[in-house]
Amino acid sequence: MKTSVIIATHRRPESLRRLVAALAAQIRSAERQLLIAENGSAAPVTLDDPGVPIVHLHDLRRGKCRAQNLALKEASGEIIVFLDDDLVVSNSYLDAVEEFFANHPEFAAMNGRILPAEDPVAKAGALAPYLDLPISDHGEQVCEVPGVLGANMAFRSSALRQVGPFDERLGPGACGHEEETEMSARLRRAGFKIGYAPEALVYHEVDPTRGDRDRFIRIARERGRCRMLHEHHSAFEVIGKNIIAWTRLKIARAVGASEARIAREERRRSTARGMFDGLGG
Repeated sequence: MKTSVIIATHRRPESLRRLVAALAAQIRSAERQLLIAENGSAAPVTLDDPGVPIVHLHDLRRGKCRAQNLALKEASGEIIVFLDDDLVVSNSYLDAVEEFFANHPEFAAMNGRILPAEDPVAKAGALAPYLDLPISDHGEQVCEVPGVLGANMAFRSSALRQVGPFDERLGPGACGHEEETEMSARLRRAGFKIGYAPEALVYHEVDPTRGDRDRFIRIARERGRCRMLHEHHSAFEVIGKNIIAWTRLKIARAVGASEARIAREERRRSTARGMFDGLGG
């Protein structure tokens, strides 16, 4: 079983170098391929010699999905892994990915486990609920899940050939978000199942500058607008979501709910507002 690993990267040279070095240590034969999908920078990042071949694709234009799709054309694996650049992979990460697909033929896609690399509260303090980290932890057992997370996901190449590449209207560098949500929905409509792989573990960097309420709310609103690009929601439904979200937030504040609960309700409210923004197309 050949595995291709695609790292999507945008202006994080030190994080990219660290991730490439960790993955290169796990590439022991030609059965594992490493590709870098770099976008939106004036020149490609200079990497130390990792000791293994790398396909390094560079696009001056921003667009994570476009860069990933370009890399997909060069990928030769039966399993295609996608990783963000601000991660640290576990020492047996690629072994775990391959074992997951070998042992679970019922799944066409993998949602890997994502834990914070550091204690979010220690890094961001009271603003930790606003970090918006892509954490995925469903416990220690393999199970079916509704979707993947873009930071740590993998697919059988046969499934991707059937459903098609990523929607380039979505994701960072385009509308900003929802590319993995749209891909997950497309896979499920085609009859494929998505599984959670607890052993395919990565640790996500905790950047305290992300602990910003204004940024958190802006991103949630962007997500709502992106959602309207790939899902159909009537005006009645969107207005209803806004009323419900506004009411939940009011109640949470009135009863003195925790900061974490209020942050969740603020995200719900902002996402609903973004969907309302998207009603006009």
